[in-house]
Order: sequence, then C-alpha cells, then structure tokens
Amino acid sequence: MRLGALAETAGIAIAGGSETQVIGFAIDNRKVAPGTVFGAFQGAAVNGEDFIPAAITAGAVAVVARPEARVEGAVHIADANPRRTFARLAAGFFAPFPETVVAVTGTNGKTSCVEMTRQIWRMAGERSASIGTLGITTADESVSTGLTTPDVVTFLANMSGLAREGITHVAFEASSHGLSQYRSEGPRVAAAAFTNLSRDHLDYHKDMEDYFAAKMRLFDEVVEGDGTAVIWMDDEWSGLAAGHAQRRGLRLLGVGERADQSGIRLLSRTPTQLGQLLEVEFADDRRKVNLPLIGAYQAANALVSAGLVLATGGKAAQVFDAVTRLQPVRGRLERAAIARSGAPVYIDYAHTPDALEAAIAALRPHCSGRLIVVFGAGGDRDAGKRVPMGQIVAEQADLGIVTDDNPRGEDPAAIRAAVLAGGKSLREVGDRRSAIAAAIAEAGRDDIVLVAGKGHEQGQIVGAGDACRVLPFDDVAVARECAA
Repeated sequence: MRLGALAETAGIAIAGGSETQVIGFAIDNRKVAPGTVFGAFQGAAVNGEDFIPAAITAGAVAVVARPEARVEGAVHIADANPRRTFARLAAGFFAPFPETVVAVTGTNGKTSCVEMTRQIWRMAGERSASIGTLGITTADESVSTGLTTPDVVTFLANMSGLAREGITHVAFEASSHGLSQYRSEGPRVAAAAFTNLSRDHLDYHKDMEDYFAAKMRLFDEVVEGDGTAVIWMDDEWSGLAAGHAQRRGLRLLGVGERADQSGIRLLSRTPTQLGQLLEVEFADDRRKVNLPLIGAYQAANALVSAGLVLATGGKAAQVFDAVTRLQPVRGRLERAAIARSGAPVYIDYAHTPDALEAAIAALRPHCSGRLIVVFGAGGDRDAGKRVPMGQIVAEQADLGIVTDDNPRGEDPAAIRAAVLAGGKSLREVGDRRSAIAAAIAEAGRDDIVLVAGKGHEQGQIVGAGDACRVLPFDDVAVARECAA
C-alpha cells in the first residue's frame, strides 16, 4: 500500500515519499522490517525517538514523530501529537474492521461489560468478540493479550483479523491509559459506555479530574458523532459524563435508578439464592429480569451491556431475555469452590477501595454468617489507595486477612504494613496461598470467603526490571486446592 494513499485516507499531509510502499507498522524498533512505518513516541520511562536510527537501519521507510525529532534516511511525518497521527495512518492500513464496534470506559466494570455485551450479541445470533483484560474472547476461544488496552498496532491487527474471521460485532475496553495514548483509534465506534469513576491510576494521572478527562476522550472524540453514550447514571461522575456526551451531540441512553424514560430505569433489585430479580422499565414497558449473577454491580454491568446492544439495534425482548442467561465473567465474583464446611469461596478482581466496597456489598445480602476477605495491594502503583482499602475491609467485613498481591519492585512487608494501618482488626498472612488456606479453614457453614485483587490473573509479579519474575499463581486454582 502506498504511503501517499494512507496519508490521503487519514487526512494527513506528508512531505515527499507518497509512492513509498508500506508493508507494516511498528512502535517497537525490534519489530521493524523493510517497508515499515515506525512510531516514535515519548513515554514516561522511555523515549521512542532514541530508537529512530535503529528503526531506519532495520528498514523503516517513514517515521511518525514530533517535528523536533531527528529523522535521517526516511520520510519524517511530523506532528505535535504523533500518537494520534500514527493511529490514523495505521487504521487505513489495517482496515476493514468489524461492522459494529462499541467501547466501555470506567474504573470498574469494563471487563464484565464487554464480555456480557459479547454474550448478549451471541445469543442474538451475531458473530461477536470482546477485547480487554481477559484478552480476545469469541464463542470459540479466548486468547490473552496481557493488557487491558493493547498497543495500537496490536489492537488494529486484532480488529482486522476478527473481521477476516467473519466477526461482525466487537466490544472493547477503553482504559484511561489507552485513551490518552490513542491505542484504540481507527474502527468506527457506534456506541460507548461509562460505568463509574473512583480512585485508581493516580500514579499515571495527576489527579481525579485528569483521570476523568482521559476517559472522556471516548465521548469527546472516539465515538462517532451520530453514536450513542450509554451511562450508568447512579455514579457521582455520571452527570459530568452525560454533559460531555450531550455537548458532542450524542444520543444519551441512561441506565440505573436515576435513568429517565429514554433509558433503562432500574425500579427494584431483590437478591435471591442464586442471583437477583431485577424490575426494569425501558420504552414504557416494565419487565422482570432474573439475573443469574449476584451483586448490585453485576446488575449494573448487565444493564449497561444491555444498553449497548439496544443502542446498536438489538430488540428489547431478545436483549432482556439474554440477560437472564448471562454467564459469570472469569475472576469477577466467580465462585471458585465450596469449603468442606459448606462456605462458598468467591474470587474477584477488586483492587481499588471502591471495587472492594462494591464486592463486599454484593456478597453481604447472601451471607448469614461472617464475611471473610483476603486482599492486598499492588506494588509500584498508587500507594494512596492502600490505607482506604484496609479501612473498608476492617469496617465492612467480619474478618480481613492482608496478604501479598503483586508486590513488583516494592518491599511486600511495607505494602502490607500500609494496608494494615487501615484497621487494627486486620490480620496479616504474607504468603498468598497460606492466606487463602487460612481464610477457608476459618470459614464456617454460614460464612462466605472473598479473595480479592487478582481475579483472572495467572501469575504473581515479584521484583522489577531485570529481577522481575512472574510466579505461577491462580486464585481460583489455589482456592480449589485449599478447599479440597
């Protein structure tokens, strides 16, 4: 494909090299082959501009970088926002993409929403996929990508590959990192959802306002101008999110107790032994929906997912019927085992104060005895959330056991000490397997055990840099072993 044709499609002016043939795109100089367009971006730890000479030596025919970057021996596509320009060029190269694409942003619930959206589409007969923390999931398989939002080249290549396989509907997670770094540009996004906002990633964003602004790029720029914003209206940030959608001229489909008549209004929610009964109103029609998942936030996720499908042409009767048949998402309030005492053991990805509080609140109505929580905090991440996490478990659970999460490059004992400062009643068991075993051994017949923080993850990250190791560790497998 000619570079000039790609630039014309993307609406980008280039100085020379229009007849240059392009065979691929890369942001890692080690993946450059002759005919590649190389993206050189400044990062928090690494400056991609330092690798421009190596990329050109390897065969890069064009480099997308800032105007002040030094590019010799290849076409310099200069832009003050090189990530955006690179994404636009790459989108033209990798197109076409699946016909119907939706995105989900928010602190919590992204993974559940994209997977539930995929399931609802599948039950409606659509060939669908989800992309996010769990990797790429289709009806046939799941492939891990290792990141909530992969780099833009991987994202576009995956989207293109799904289209070639006949996938017509895709839901993807739009993280704040991915949005601020233009990692998920290109496909036409017909609808986008906002779930909630709570403290997270403040090691990357300077404050909550900056964090929220990064997420709002989804409504401000990414979703199509004639698209739909699906918003969970019962969050304190939802009004601001709705304002962004309305200023853009998007159709607003609110979800929740505060939703108006144009959206999905949640009238009541009643916990049952195996799930919950929801009474909802949509398009002036009231209906009762038996959701086979526990927890208030799972109801929120299911209804937001229903909203995305309705926003992209789904029929109400078919959509709400599919909600009654949703399957739990890996590591999201997943019941992993039943202890010998009869106590169920749930695994959840909750790793922020808000998510921990939501997981505890979700399980409490189903617990007639004690709620025992095993949790920790990740290293080399926002340290400000550690004490609040400890406080929430100390105040809202009956027993909290503080253990190691992914310590990364920090001292695990120091991380645990910060969490333990949140409550005097908290117990410390550093080794995660031992902590899970202790919680299960402690649980009686009427108790519930929650193991929080890692969810679907298959490893525990210890050390940093050259000393970094990923030790095999699966909370679900360990819980089953300990329960047995």
